[in-house]
Amino acid sequence: MTEISVRDLTKRFGAARGVEELTFDVPSGQVTGFLGPNGAGKTTTLRVLLGLVRPTSGEALIGGRRYADLERPRRVVGALLEATGFHPGRRARDHLRILAATTGVPVSRVDEVLELVELAGHAERRVGGYSLGMRQRLGLASALLGDPQVLVLDEPANGLDPAGMAWLRGMLRRLAAEGRTVLVSSHVLSEVAQTVDHVVIVHEGRLRYAGPLDGLGDDSLEDAFLRLTGPVPDPAGGAPQRPGGTAPAAAR
Repeated sequence: MTEISVRDLTKRFGAARGVEELTFDVPSGQVTGFLGPNGAGKTTTLRVLLGLVRPTSGEALIGGRRYADLERPRRVVGALLEATGFHPGRRARDHLRILAATTGVPVSRVDEVLELVELAGHAERRVGGYSLGMRQRLGLASALLGDPQVLVLDEPANGLDPAGMAWLRGMLRRLAAEGRTVLVSSHVLSEVAQTVDHVVIVHEGRLRYAGPLDGLGDDSLEDAFLRLTGPVPDPAGGAPQRPGGTAPAAAR
């Protein structure tokens, strides 16, 4: 089993703080939702995990190793951060064939993933004519090409219609049931609540909760999210405090 572990992760961009001393685990065999408001540090964390950003301190590991130290990283980790980077004049099947060649994946895997993401009927279309939802599916196909044990997906439901979201939910749960580690960042809390087993919530670069979905108590996921990331009353009667005791900018 290949799990994700983040330990005391800190990333600063000059005077700005991206994340601060984040520590959490993403278990295998489950779908984990990675949640937080805009600017919470989710993308920074994912980019450190995938070796795209160097941390200031701490580490983010995949199976106990940094991404840069994995021998065949695309065979271990499949990632979708943005449904971009496709040549608009290239056909979907050709895009995946080129990726397979650079990854060392048998070309037969291309048609397998096209079927898996339900793009087989559109494989000869040029990507420039794809809708956003279709580009998301192609991005998922790219992430799945190496048959990885770990999936890191940032807003994978973006552009999908309700039927597409239901399809994605089922696919993610099937992948987790196979023992894979699935980490999904999303703002669609209603969909996350139907999909995930485990939740990591961050706000202002710090961890607010990491644990099973049912560990949030009787609150809905949305209520728990708002409680953990919103202002709370100041017992002294002053300005509302942010979780962790930080006053909002307007009060400072």
